[in-house]
This record gives sequence, C-alpha cells and structure tokens, in this order.
Amino acid sequence: MPPGHRFPMGVFRRIYELVLEEGIAAPHQVHVPPHLPPDEELLLVHDPDYLRLFSGGQLDDERVRRIGFGPAVTRSEVLVRRTKAEVAGTLLTARLALAAGLAVNCAGGTHHAFPAHGSGYCILNDLAVTAEVLLAEGAVRRVLVLDLDVHQGDGTAFIFHDRPDVFTLSVHAASNFPARKQRSTLDVPLPDGTPDATYLARVAELLPAVLRDFRPDLVLYDAGVDTHVDDALGRLALTDGGLARRERLVLDTCLGWGVPVAGYVGGGYDDDLDVLARRHLHLHRAAAELWRGYGLGGGGAGAAGGEGGEGGAKEQ
Repeated sequence: MPPGHRFPMGVFRRIYELVLEEGIAAPHQVHVPPHLPPDEELLLVHDPDYLRLFSGGQLDDERVRRIGFGPAVTRSEVLVRRTKAEVAGTLLTARLALAAGLAVNCAGGTHHAFPAHGSGYCILNDLAVTAEVLLAEGAVRRVLVLDLDVHQGDGTAFIFHDRPDVFTLSVHAASNFPARKQRSTLDVPLPDGTPDATYLARVAELLPAVLRDFRPDLVLYDAGVDTHVDDALGRLALTDGGLARRERLVLDTCLGWGVPVAGYVGGGYDDDLDVLARRHLHLHRAAAELWRGYGLGGGGAGAAGGEGGEGGAKEQ
C-alpha cells in the first residue's frame, strides 16, 4: 500500500456496533465462530513455513514489510488471533449463506495474501481458505469470488490461477495497487474517476453472464468500499448512493439466479471511522432489505461478531 496510510484497525468493531445500534440486525442474529481455524484448513492454501513463522511471531523483516502493519503489530499474538478469527468468520459466513441463501460479515476480504507471503494489510487469504475448505468437503463444486474492491484481488487470482472450479472476477482501478497485477479468470480494469453509472453498468453486464456460464454453487463477494470517491486509497468515483445501488445489484442478481451469496466488507480507508463504517453499512442494509424481499426467513438471522467484530458473520 502507499506509504503514509495506516489500516483502520477499529473499523470492524465499529461496523458491528452500528449494525446493532441502527437495528440492521438484532443481537440474536449474531453468529460467532466457535474456534479459530485449525492449521489443516489454513494449509489448504498457505505454505507450512509461512504459517508456522506467522503463528509464532517470527516472520522475517521482508515479509513483515510487505504486509504493512509494522514489526511489533505483525509479530504480536493479538494480530495472529485476530487474523485467524477473520478467516473463521469468513468461513462461517459462507456456511450460513449456503444454509440460508444470504449472509454478510463485518470483516473479511483479505485478497492480497499469497500462499507464502502477505501483502497490503492481508496476511492469510480468508476467501481462498473458505473456498478450498468448502470444495474439499464437497459442500460446493464451483465457487465464484466476486471482487469489487478498488484493488485487484491479486493473491486470490494467483492461488486459483487455471482452476476450473473457482472463478475469480475482479473489477478494479487499473492504475491502483498492486503495481504488478496477477491474472484473474476475468479482470475488468477501470480508468481513474469512473463514476457510478459507468461502474454499475459494467457490473450489471458482467455478473449475470458469469452466473449463467460458470453456474457457481456459491458467491464470495468482496464488497470493498475503497471505490468511494473520497476514499484515501481509491481512484474511482462512486458516491454513497452508488455504493448502495452496487450492493443491492450484486445481492439481488445472485439471489435472482438462485445462487447463495456471502458478503465481506473488503477495503476502505478514511481517518473518520464512523464515516468509513457507514460506507460499509451499505452492504448490511442491502442484505437486510433483500432478506425480507426474498422471504428468506422470519425477520432475518445474523452474524457480526468474533474478536471485536473481526470473526463473525450476519446471516441476513
């Protein structure tokens, strides 16, 4: 990530708090993973030495630098637990979506993590681990990773390169991080300053075609809000209204095709945590609205907890 910016560590907790404060979900709708993911699940994606060094707080300086949090934070037990809790929450969200049709998380979307190193504030690739676990169990046969974060999901693209059972679709700012892009199944690079109408038209054109042709059993949706015009690290120009329409468009399209969808907050950068958290709330509001609209349950069920909001999911 560009120097001079810090990851907003408190945003996940603030999203969780606002989801409850504003009545988007009730406390009984919150689901929390019962335990951290075992190494066997993480090793479906990650290199054994990398996982061992990270878990023991012993990552080398170069890999610490690429992650971006700094040595003290990256090698701390707190971050190890938080990172693994996020993976557990992402998997829980996917399981809830498969059971109910729709679920969203208060965290997730660590798409820059590669098998043997992290990058851009991402250490373990929660989306990739979740897909691999569900595929290994036979819970799904095909997974679509829909990545609408402003940054290309390079780690996820690398992990699933040439995999017929995972389709990676990344719509991102062409000129933004990472400088060296990987090859997704389908990459849609957009010019700086792309506004709501152009962006939404592209998503509305692409998503139904992929759902029709690939026929996934599950969509893992990275709903990064760093596409917002005021985001500190974004280069696109979506408004709050555009983000709200994007989330309804994605969730409605997946549900309309009968495909379960699990949503994750992805990236977003602003010094004001309330402003940033409210951008992420567009995902949760859309999920609550569509849960009711599709009659998926009596008032909804949810998840949005874990360690400070990092590890849970909200089944909407």
